[in-house]
Amino acid sequence: FASIDAKGQTEVDERASIRFDQGLGFHAPDTTFGVNLRFRMQNRVGLSTYSEKDLEIEEVEARIRRLRLRLDGYTKNQKLTYYLQLSFSRSDQDWDNSGVPNVIRDAMVYYNYSNNFYIGFGQGKLPGNRQRIISSGEQQFTDRSIVNGIFNIDRDFGVMLYYSNSLGFLDYNLKSAISSGEGRNALASDNGLAYTGRVELMPFGKFTNNGDFSEGDQVHETSPKLSLAGGYSYNHKAQRAAGQRGSFLWEARDLELFFLDAMFKYQGWAIYSEYMNRHTFNPITLA
Repeated sequence: FASIDAKGQTEVDERASIRFDQGLGFHAPDTTFGVNLRFRMQNRVGLSTYSEKDLEIEEVEARIRRLRLRLDGYTKNQKLTYYLQLSFSRSDQDWDNSGVPNVIRDAMVYYNYSNNFYIGFGQGKLPGNRQRIISSGEQQFTDRSIVNGIFNIDRDFGVMLYYSNSLGFLDYNLKSAISSGEGRNALASDNGLAYTGRVELMPFGKFTNNGDFSEGDQVHETSPKLSLAGGYSYNHKAQRAAGQRGSFLWEARDLELFFLDAMFKYQGWAIYSEYMNRHTFNPITLA
């Protein structure tokens, strides 16, 4: 069986998407396995001027910002799912910091214990700040914020756990990860690990279609929706300036990151705010 649909991607970048009404999907007649293929392309042209007297163009940026291929799949009973995401543009591969083309963005296997609890193993997005978790296909603007660019912890290899439930009128999500702390496609690691946790509270109920992880209110929520979240990440013996990202340090350092964010949506209006703070003792390293 095969199905084709030209709709945009709406994944939350956590467990695999096994909906076959999006992308190009194949599955066995007896439903013992299935795979879904999608791709995303973003081309960009930018003109910059630095003159205080006129608008003379000083710089032209013309490039493929993102080009990605994503494969999602499942095995029998959909208890075991997986997703793989590859990147093919230089800006998507952390080439400048790592010196090598990091084609693999995500390679995750998930075991779904229930609708409320699942566990993942592999390389994927850590449960950090909301804007980094939001897929690039769900952004309101071309790029994420400067705060996210400086402080986000991006991707890592490890074990990740997700639990969702409700307590009376309050819906909540608990997310945690134990990972290598070295970031994408690390060749080797030391005996230091990274520990990340995130709590999300939705006092007015869940957002429509996971709307708490898209930047605009595309569905025009008919009632107010609010998500409040906070988290903490501790990277023991980090080898890079930003933990999982950035240039390599001469000596390992312990990094602490605190983050808070909030998303509010109602009748087409969306308000989003984020705070992040990174700390380390003795930040200067010497050769």
